[in-house]
Amino acid sequence: MVSRDPLRSQVAEPPSLHGRAIDDLRYIRETMERASSFTAVSGWGQILVGVTAIGAAYIAAQQVISRNWILVWLAEAIIASIISAITIGRKVTAAKMPLLASPVRKVMLGLAPPVIAGALMTITMQHGGLTRAIPGMWLLLYGAGVVTGGAFSVRILPVMGICFMVVGIIASFGPADLLNWLMAAAFGGLHIAFGIVIVRRHGG
Repeated sequence: MVSRDPLRSQVAEPPSLHGRAIDDLRYIRETMERASSFTAVSGWGQILVGVTAIGAAYIAAQQVISRNWILVWLAEAIIASIISAITIGRKVTAAKMPLLASPVRKVMLGLAPPVIAGALMTITMQHGGLTRAIPGMWLLLYGAGVVTGGAFSVRILPVMGICFMVVGIIASFGPADLLNWLMAAAFGGLHIAFGIVIVRRHGG
């Protein structure tokens, strides 16, 4: 008959608990590291949005009537929204995260109010004959949305939002003949530049 030594089992148990605690802490640390470097915003999507924005800037530059110029950029906004939605969905799915996971939802909730406000203000300003002020308003509100939404994601997003706001200030007070160039530089150049950074550092 083999007897069990109660003292031996008690001595063996603490290391086992210690090992499990270490594993749990390691898992938590790795999860936090992934969360701090991952953003649901797709870098490839941003690059593609930038490319289409440069194309839109070229088409808009050919327009003589300001209303048609605005319509070109509104069409680009719709195209960019579709591209962003598809690429974010693919990136989140590849990362095996729920599409409406907390980080994704917070980014969208931070971005949505300024975008909706911009759409409503576009209608009001167009009817009020304030077409000249619309590009600056677009850039400022979009930048503000990226800053607020990006506050729940990686640091590069708020930085991108601030850059958009800076261009928006220039567009609001600068010469009218620079507006299309500024739109191309922001919605085209900034999206491409920051998209490349996101691809390289934050999961594609």
